[in-house]
Amino acid sequence: MAGVAHCSLKAKRLLLDPKFEGYKLSLEPLACYQLGLDAAVAEVKLHDDQYTLDHMRAFGMYNYLHLDSWYQDNVYYVDQFGRVMNLSVTLDTALQKPREVFRLPTDLTAYDNRLCASMHFSSSTWVTLSDGTGRLYLIKSGKRGSSVSEKWEIVFNEELGSPFIVVHSVSLVKSNAHSVAVLLLRVEKDELDTKGSGFHTTLEWVTIAEISKEGNHRYEIFKRRVLQGRSVPHYAAIEPSGDGLMIVSYKPFKFVKDEDDKLEENDDENDDAKASDEKKDPLYCWQQTEDDVTITVQVPEGITKDDIKVCFSPDKMCVTLKDQPPLMEGKLYASVDHESCTWIIRENKSLEISLIKKNEGPRWPELIIGDTRGEFIMDPSQCSEIAESLMHLTSEVLNPNPEKEKPPCNAQELEECDAFLEDNASLCRFDGDTLKVTHVINLGSNQYLFSVVVDPKEMPCFCLRHDVDALIWQPHADEPENMWEHIGTFNALG
Repeated sequence: MAGVAHCSLKAKRLLLDPKFEGYKLSLEPLACYQLGLDAAVAEVKLHDDQYTLDHMRAFGMYNYLHLDSWYQDNVYYVDQFGRVMNLSVTLDTALQKPREVFRLPTDLTAYDNRLCASMHFSSSTWVTLSDGTGRLYLIKSGKRGSSVSEKWEIVFNEELGSPFIVVHSVSLVKSNAHSVAVLLLRVEKDELDTKGSGFHTTLEWVTIAEISKEGNHRYEIFKRRVLQGRSVPHYAAIEPSGDGLMIVSYKPFKFVKDEDDKLEENDDENDDAKASDEKKDPLYCWQQTEDDVTITVQVPEGITKDDIKVCFSPDKMCVTLKDQPPLMEGKLYASVDHESCTWIIRENKSLEISLIKKNEGPRWPELIIGDTRGEFIMDPSQCSEIAESLMHLTSEVLNPNPEKEKPPCNAQELEECDAFLEDNASLCRFDGDTLKVTHVINLGSNQYLFSVVVDPKEMPCFCLRHDVDALIWQPHADEPENMWEHIGTFNALG
């Protein structure tokens, strides 16, 4: 995970209402419209071998009604005859009669192991469509909506292996060349997984580009990349530029390497092994009191006092051996009295550095910000001090004072929404060129709630629980300093 930026979500205070008191119950009836259909929706039940929670999340709870974010009065569904039907919805005049805009060329009823048909609207004129049998269609729809002459034209269709659903897609124009990037989701049998569910989730990132040959224009697959993970992602979307993608998931995803990339994969494994070795063998050890910090570094053989250079500043420190790159360098957790800091060489050939804290008292949780190569050693007196300071928070009696006005929290009184089953959920941003994670956010107890499209030209927003509120976040892939913007709040929705 070297080079990964560990980020955090920053809520806008102006969009929070700490004085929100609650909602008022309204007895006004909600508008409800019903419409008879000529043919039933092409619903697909889960098979006997699709028994995991991931199958239920991906296919069992699938919404067969697809909102066109570019023309928000329009929804689409696929019926049991393989027809893509369009419905116009206007709240003051109810629903209009469904009309056929496209018919799948394959007979869906002939396939036993198919999934539900799925579609995504890549732009105002392009649609990606899966028939649920493993075939992907790229369709030029022209302007969609209320036009009676709306007809969809297939410009690409190809069998891509086992059945999948379309999660997201974007239409791109780069260097006057048009392409469509689409994200496909599968839940596949994993023979190597003996301890888990026996399945893994794959996200295939397919790029279909317009190719010009001898004056003919046709669309072909330009690139295929596959990610694997152990859970169905809550959220997965390709950036509008097509340069990366973002995933919110309980368990991490990673790209599956091609044969040509085996060497690179081995290098990554070696890096991981080195990292684990570093954890076993700390580069330095450090201790602290209320007044100072003492650091001990083992010096390699052949290094003399003249080869060591230690530089102090009010908030930084740098240790260099001979002409090598700095052994330790970075910003200290808190300020020090740099003119009083010293260093000496001990008889056991170790370098001992003394830092004098500028503000006495507060304990440092880390020495150099972001540096995990050191090991903090706490002396027994400090351990007993901390234990004593926490003693008042513990008791051998479950509820020592039941008559107290505010009794302790009872776990049985918690509601279902308060039980976070997925505390390890994370938001990751993958780079499309290096296929590596560039940014990661540990969501912890910020439970994922739903996603929504606010602007079809941007990535979908995702909604997370923050305390009792629900916050809407808009990803901005092209703004590194403001990659996730807090744009709205649902008070007490969490």
